[in-house]
Amino acid sequence: MTEPTRDGVTVAPTADVDDRAVIGAGSRIWHLAQIRENATLGRDCNIGRGAYVGPGVTLGDNCKLQNHALVYEPARLADGVFIGPAAVLTNDEYPRAITPDGRLKTGADWTPVGVTIGAGAAIGARAVCVAPVTIGRWALVGSGAVVTKDVPDFALVVGVPARRVGWAGRAGRPLTSKGGGLWVCPETGAEYTESNGTLSEN
Repeated sequence: MTEPTRDGVTVAPTADVDDRAVIGAGSRIWHLAQIRENATLGRDCNIGRGAYVGPGVTLGDNCKLQNHALVYEPARLADGVFIGPAAVLTNDEYPRAITPDGRLKTGADWTPVGVTIGAGAAIGARAVCVAPVTIGRWALVGSGAVVTKDVPDFALVVGVPARRVGWAGRAGRPLTSKGGGLWVCPETGAEYTESNGTLSEN
């Protein structure tokens, strides 16, 4: 790694960061990562080896992209989002390399759609989020899951296609039911209330 700049940004010599990207103070961009034009990273983000951030993608503060995570435009990540190794956020609802008449498609031939991820949410290793889905705040997507529908705040989803199997608290641990719609975090003791398929903090 190179020495940090005056605002604490550190960029590996092998990383490819476009001059038009905005990099927040204290962020670190590791080997072979690529940050495309007009992407915006908040403060203290960590972009792992070989990760990709597409044109115009926005990351909030304290986001972490693990090695080889692929975040395609126009994704929007709020503060504190975790993207696991080799996870993918897609952007093409109807992917094709060519048009019906056989011509190679260009940017003018399709409209990208993005994945939106709420604050504190985590996407497990090799999970795929199929745009245009929204992942709620503090939700937890299990490794290898394929998310094709919106995920509520605090939801724990797994499988192909992903389905909710429980709830997760701010600490990332699955919550324990105390009955009557009350859930508790085994690590912090924080309590949550479930009502009509949603979870809220007490």
